[in-house]
Amino acid sequence: MARIDIKRACFAIVFSVVTGTALAGQTNAPTTPVDWVNTFIGTGGEGAEYGGTMPLVTTPFGMTNWTAQTRQNRISVSSYEYHDSYIQGFIGTHQPAIWMGDFGYVTLMPEISDGVNYAPEARRLAFSHQDEISTPYYYAVTMHDQASQPVRAEITATAHAGYLRFTYPRNAKAKVLIEATRPGIEGFVRIDASRNEIVGYNPDRMDAHLGPLKLPNFKGYFVVRFKQPFTVAKVYEGALTWPDKQEVKGDNVGAFASFDTSHDTVVDAQVGTSFISIEQARANLDAEMPSWNFDALRDALKATWNQKLGVAAIEGATDDQRRIFYTGLYHALLYPRLMSEQGRYYSAFDDTVHNGTSYTAYSIWDIFRAENSLLTIFAPERINGMVQALLQDYQQGGWMPKWPNPSYTNIMIGTHADSLVAEAINKGFKGFGYRLAYEAVHKDATVPPDGDTTRRWFDREPHTPYEARAGLTYAQKLGYIPADKISESASSTQEEAYDDYAVAQVAKAVGKTDDYRFFLHRSTHYRNLFNPARGFMQARNSDGSWASPEDGWTEGDQWVYLFAALHDIPGVVNLLGGPQAASAKLDQHFNGGHNRHDNEPSHHYGYLYDYTGEPWKTQARVREIAQDAYSNTIGGILGNEDCGQMSAWYVFTAMGFYPLNPASGDYVIGSPLFTHVSLNLPNGKRFQINAANNSAQNIYIQSVTFNGKPLDVPVISYAQIEAGGTLNFVMGPKPSRWGADWHPQALH
Repeated sequence: MARIDIKRACFAIVFSVVTGTALAGQTNAPTTPVDWVNTFIGTGGEGAEYGGTMPLVTTPFGMTNWTAQTRQNRISVSSYEYHDSYIQGFIGTHQPAIWMGDFGYVTLMPEISDGVNYAPEARRLAFSHQDEISTPYYYAVTMHDQASQPVRAEITATAHAGYLRFTYPRNAKAKVLIEATRPGIEGFVRIDASRNEIVGYNPDRMDAHLGPLKLPNFKGYFVVRFKQPFTVAKVYEGALTWPDKQEVKGDNVGAFASFDTSHDTVVDAQVGTSFISIEQARANLDAEMPSWNFDALRDALKATWNQKLGVAAIEGATDDQRRIFYTGLYHALLYPRLMSEQGRYYSAFDDTVHNGTSYTAYSIWDIFRAENSLLTIFAPERINGMVQALLQDYQQGGWMPKWPNPSYTNIMIGTHADSLVAEAINKGFKGFGYRLAYEAVHKDATVPPDGDTTRRWFDREPHTPYEARAGLTYAQKLGYIPADKISESASSTQEEAYDDYAVAQVAKAVGKTDDYRFFLHRSTHYRNLFNPARGFMQARNSDGSWASPEDGWTEGDQWVYLFAALHDIPGVVNLLGGPQAASAKLDQHFNGGHNRHDNEPSHHYGYLYDYTGEPWKTQARVREIAQDAYSNTIGGILGNEDCGQMSAWYVFTAMGFYPLNPASGDYVIGSPLFTHVSLNLPNGKRFQINAANNSAQNIYIQSVTFNGKPLDVPVISYAQIEAGGTLNFVMGPKPSRWGADWHPQALH
């Protein structure tokens, strides 16, 4: 053991001297925003019920992300799990969440054994977290084979390419394995010795069984370009190598390249990726990595992250809070991911290539609540393109998607793309066609999916038509979706009432006054599920009778979905008998252990006391949730990250406000976690949040001013934030009456 430790330490010291990069445990004190990111938050847990994050090296919204592969990913399995002790490769992944699959991925792995090991279990190398560095812009790890020979791997990246640098022992039998496809997947790989490249494609998309589209043209293309000439290169298929072939097409294919390490022990590999063609992957590589300068690319990516994370400057946070905050921003700025490449994109909705900009990996059921709203503040330059991408999907596939990955997946309920469109319009974004937007949301709200009355529309039901609003045929007649006809009917009825509110906003923007009134009225149909005898929402059958209280819910129950009408919380308060009765119900909700912050339908609950005349209870609850559900640990996200939604909740709560009704453009006020937050907005304005006397004990708001004038209601708007200004809180240890006299009106 001593010999192994000495050898590892010597190699690490040499590495750090050569590169100037500090090792894990030897890092300098954080000085810039990205230094505070802990990419391991959310990477460790049991089963699939944890953060499910990965330590990704990528740009904000990068098309391809790079990470160490400690296990082969699939639906409900991420590539990296913190408790693993072996690395199988370094993967260029497009997997956006633990419970969604990957598509078009490629994996590289350095090897130093006599033979070539294709299988993950055979090629894996041991590693320790002590020999690992992980940041959003740079990853490094030292691995060891059974003979304790060290291999160092480093990664940096651009939006469409990865730069991997491998350092071997001198005179090692150095090889790099390129895995194009796995068993059961037919792919292609070719050696191009004249270019010192290995190219290929992987047609695997794990969402293929979830949606209606076959997409025969879909492929994830790659070009692996080496700086050092390879001495030998071979392709393989299954367990067979083909020494005399330069290319192979088949099941479980890949290639390996061997290198002479007698003089130079470093092997540099740049990997361009594309969904258009091998030529486009090469063009992406040429454009983004025109030279072999790993350190310059790493430094540029660090600067990119600091520019984006630096929109927010915070004071008065503990070190742990600061790490949670900036890590949350990092997670939130990963998605949706780019799907376009140099002005073109492959559409997974009509299987062809188009000109323009596109995005994918919208976990819309999750992100419509807060993640998308966060992007309107931190990355407004992306919003027009992201909405336009949804409208392009509509034009090419017939509907805006629920959860593109990269095509239709029929995952989750509702048509919450309606909310993303309405929010963009209400916040003044104009870089997309409003009339096209209304055409898309109007179809969501009025056209039932194919086979609507012949299917139950169960969750993750394979090979069904696009689900859209399942049961809309019944809802248009009955005013609700019946539980005896459609699964998850009670949740869908309420969430689609919110979607109707969003459609009404778009109708208003295009001058469709009658439609605006129609959909605004229809958005109150959630009330048809309120059972006054029980004081809860409850599913109904097609004959009007009440279904079982346990029926009809999506990842929740009657407690979780009591206040699901995000657009009409005052209406729900009235149904419950007024503010006092609603507040008592909320007390029961929290005190009875019904709040499930590990899943999105509960995310707004802490803020609901603002609507019941007791905002001090909101202030206490959101502080409690922030403390209990988040930590600077590998298990520091209570539930699945879900493309930034869990983190967006924390970032908003830390700043002191939250988009309870995101389509409205308003934010309700909670209790700021820090003494100062300065938002250096992309539009050049500055919005400052000060919280005098703030502390872990002084959680209650005593008074608020905005730009020097008293703010007496617990609401601030997007327009006020974007105009810049100063929001001043005075905090104290006891509740006050601040904000208690706000009387928001129910929809009529």
